[in-house]
Amino acid sequence: MTTSTRPESTASRRRRGVAFGLLAALVITGCAAAPAPAPAPAPKPSAASTPKETSEPAVATVPGYDVGQFPPVPLFLLPDLSLLGSSASAFAIEVNDALAGIPGAIATPAHCDAGGSVISGNGTALLYGDGSGTFTGPDGTVQNFGDGSGTSTINGVTIQNFGDGSGNSTDGEVTIQNFGDGSGNYTDGTTTIQNFGDGSGNYTDGDVTIQNFGDGTAQVDGERVEAEPLPVVPPLGVFPPLGTLAPLESCGTTVTFEDGVLFDFNRSDIRADAATTLEAVAGVLSTLDVAQASVSGHTDSVGSDSENQTLSEERADAVVADLEKRGVRTTLTAEGYGESRPVAANEIDGADNPAGRQLNRRVEIFIPATL
Repeated sequence: MTTSTRPESTASRRRRGVAFGLLAALVITGCAAAPAPAPAPAPKPSAASTPKETSEPAVATVPGYDVGQFPPVPLFLLPDLSLLGSSASAFAIEVNDALAGIPGAIATPAHCDAGGSVISGNGTALLYGDGSGTFTGPDGTVQNFGDGSGTSTINGVTIQNFGDGSGNSTDGEVTIQNFGDGSGNYTDGTTTIQNFGDGSGNYTDGDVTIQNFGDGTAQVDGERVEAEPLPVVPPLGVFPPLGTLAPLESCGTTVTFEDGVLFDFNRSDIRADAATTLEAVAGVLSTLDVAQASVSGHTDSVGSDSENQTLSEERADAVVADLEKRGVRTTLTAEGYGESRPVAANEIDGADNPAGRQLNRRVEIFIPATL
């Protein structure tokens, strides 16, 4: 498969990417249309009507975040495409299905090195070769137009990348919109995040509502607090040209706990409301009679290496202790990697990347397929 070699303008390439992306998503998903580029975010909040408090009150916080702070609009994460051709390991599918619907836990096929050690934060989401093309495997289809734009539908998640820094992602429940100009939106039916790209934005999850005015102040459930302006949403990267993929065997399953689900900001004691997630994971380990698994803690790059190493170790130990307390008979090992295994950039061109740091703050459980 090839692309046209005649010169095209940026606008022309984007129009072609949009049209091909929408057509591809319709072909892939049948009658269900892929998400179209969204209109610009709603007008930013106004601080004029809210009198400024003279002192900072005690207010609610978003789990895992400091006062007045809230999660960034997430980055798009492509799957490890080297696994598309053979990731349908019976064990991986069994574990993934068993974990479906557990809040805050994501189960994906694991990729191991030649020695059998799981690879985390090293070489994921890669495409190889030159030019444009289409690849279809048991998990989905990728179409790459060779100009930085493309469409993928993998395990029910459809991503449109328009090659100019903008794009959409949806799985039917969670929708992410990146407008490529520093702004973006996120919604999952309960939580809504708006970033207007100028330091201001809104957040609501049904329990707490935050308005960040971008001027060093924010309003949390009607209370005025000091808060840093929001960093901009980084533009999306482009799809590398697609060539021949060399599928690799899945070596098991990695269960990733999202940031803020298990721990509060900079803490290693497990949150009380994480019980539902951990009880469900413990049930899967026991029901499937998993003999052995490893728990790893990971951090972003904020703070010193030693502080991050200690925090990652303490969080991994805390998860092992909690699962064992719940009667899990699986042999569990714990290890902390600090900031050494990021899955996304902590900074982009020298600027802070909070969405990347959010992905790097995680706990993973690796379950080998051979056990």
